[in-house]
Amino acid sequence: MSSFNSSDFKKKISESTIHRLSRYFRALESLEKKGDETVSSKELARSEKLTPAQVRKDLSFFGSFGTRGLGYPVIELKIRISHILGLDREWRIALIGVGNIGSALVSYKEFSRQGFKIVKLFDNDQRKIGSNHKGIVVSDIKNLSTELKDAGIEMVVICVPVQDAQYLVDDVVKAGVRAILNFAPAVLKVPDGVFLRNENMSMELEYLSYALVNNHVQK
Repeated sequence: MSSFNSSDFKKKISESTIHRLSRYFRALESLEKKGDETVSSKELARSEKLTPAQVRKDLSFFGSFGTRGLGYPVIELKIRISHILGLDREWRIALIGVGNIGSALVSYKEFSRQGFKIVKLFDNDQRKIGSNHKGIVVSDIKNLSTELKDAGIEMVVICVPVQDAQYLVDDVVKAGVRAILNFAPAVLKVPDGVFLRNENMSMELEYLSYALVNNHVQK
């Protein structure tokens, strides 16, 4: 994935730290389900193949956690990380492009469980416009900017062909949306203050092919 495209993201928190927080959150969810009440930095590090020092450093960016010698209360730490990651609220999301990838994302139940609620769908295919897709009516992309504003959309997921991606991103930005997840294999430009993430599955597969060819797959 690409870096955040915003000069406003001033906090000196690395992207890798944020990714590790997501991993800690999932590990804590698993521990909670097992009934574990506390977890040490050593145990959390081992489950994520990290060092205890790395876990403690990551958490220290956001305050004081746990009690020395006793570890971290699982539920409390999960709640605090959830708050840090913004998972303790609901985010209203629109998805543009109801093709194979878009349809799969709409069907992914984990999104809504974590507060990412897809409430608007857009497409330019007349056969899809007006149809009901997983309980959401597909809107005409021509009305994109107006409907994004009216629906109070906070994030947008783009699953469209390369040639359409930039002008749609421009419309999304004009509508006041500041968070975009892009699945189109294109280099997109956004102004400062807008956060753009690029999910390029071809590049991820290229990394895996490189690893296999060069025998660098970690075991």
